[in-house]
Amino acid sequence: MVHSDFFEEKDERIETSQDEQEAQDIIEDNDVLEEEKPVRKDRRKNKDEDSGLNEGESRLLQERRKERRRKKIGRTIRWIIILALIIFIGYVYSFFKANARLPWAPEVDLLGTVTVELPVYEEKYQTQIDISGSVQANQTQAVQLRTSGAVTAVLVSEGDQVHKGDLLATVDDTDQKYNLSSIESQIAEAQINGTAKSLEQLLLQKSKYENQLEYTRAVASFDGTVISVEVNVGDYSDAGATLMTIIDSSKLKATVEVDEVDIQMLEKGMGAKLTSDAVPGQTIDAVVTYIPRIGRYTTQGIGVVDVEITIDNPPSGLLPGFSFQGVISIENEQTMLMVAQSAVTTSRGVSTVQKKMPDGSVQSVVVTVKYLGESLCQILSGDIKAGDTVIQTKTSDGAAESIMGMMGRGPF
Repeated sequence: MVHSDFFEEKDERIETSQDEQEAQDIIEDNDVLEEEKPVRKDRRKNKDEDSGLNEGESRLLQERRKERRRKKIGRTIRWIIILALIIFIGYVYSFFKANARLPWAPEVDLLGTVTVELPVYEEKYQTQIDISGSVQANQTQAVQLRTSGAVTAVLVSEGDQVHKGDLLATVDDTDQKYNLSSIESQIAEAQINGTAKSLEQLLLQKSKYENQLEYTRAVASFDGTVISVEVNVGDYSDAGATLMTIIDSSKLKATVEVDEVDIQMLEKGMGAKLTSDAVPGQTIDAVVTYIPRIGRYTTQGIGVVDVEITIDNPPSGLLPGFSFQGVISIENEQTMLMVAQSAVTTSRGVSTVQKKMPDGSVQSVVVTVKYLGESLCQILSGDIKAGDTVIQTKTSDGAAESIMGMMGRGPF
């Protein structure tokens, strides 16, 4: 039948367009309604004849319209859900940014308003300054001559013990002796026939030649040990060249760094106790012998003073160049103002504490401190004294647990 064929073809077209946009569906609905008009007119004319077909046509149209409405409603619901999720995520983000917690988390003080009162107190102690370094000979002589010439004698060998004034080496002194002999002859003649002025000049020349002769001889400046010999007989030596080296190891000395804070307590003559791997099990006594009046700035940003210590009776196993560790003990008992390290806040090189005032208010006080370890600080300066109370602010246990809980929980 014509009507049946028409709706079968229409049905196929509708089924193929189910996933198209709603605008196309509306156009198709209009087409169906336009085509339906002549059918309805014919239906009125042939109501008895085609009544069964008209009812089927009506049901088919109603089903198609319901299907389109369901699709439209489904799309609307999906968009509502997506929009709701976007709004929800935005709300959660804004809430967390403003309150530092998620909306479903219990409200706690994340900044930590738990305050602890800590005392400032005095403690008596004996200071020990840690030191380390390497020992050096008490004296060192680089044996040199003030004139040039061929080496005519080398009178010592490496390892020899020498005494102050001992002759060590010589260079050719022929010219110096000739000059001295000549001037002595001239002086003898001037004493008979010369003037006082000429005699004076000749005596000055004699003193000059005597010095030049002395410059050809190298002697020891102190008692010590020859540790190296650099020349042999027959070598040519320039003025100022090192012929040999002598050290005095009867005493040893060392230069140690002392912090700019500790140097205020150090005095010449204070004792030090040293140990060295070269002489295990032994304690070596030393004494502070020199404190310079100028310091220096290290690459670590610390001011230090290079203090000299001396070991008067070093053990035989401790040789120049060997390392050591030790302490300098401050004999006088010191009184130190102490506070817990946690109460001190340092920012951009400035340290402060929160001091509790008599009226209960809190005032920030700038202080200079020295960290002592074991969570303690020494207060070196600042408007604070023993008996004062400082305030430490820290995160409460509940806040910390809440933070850890939020890190492990999420919205889903």
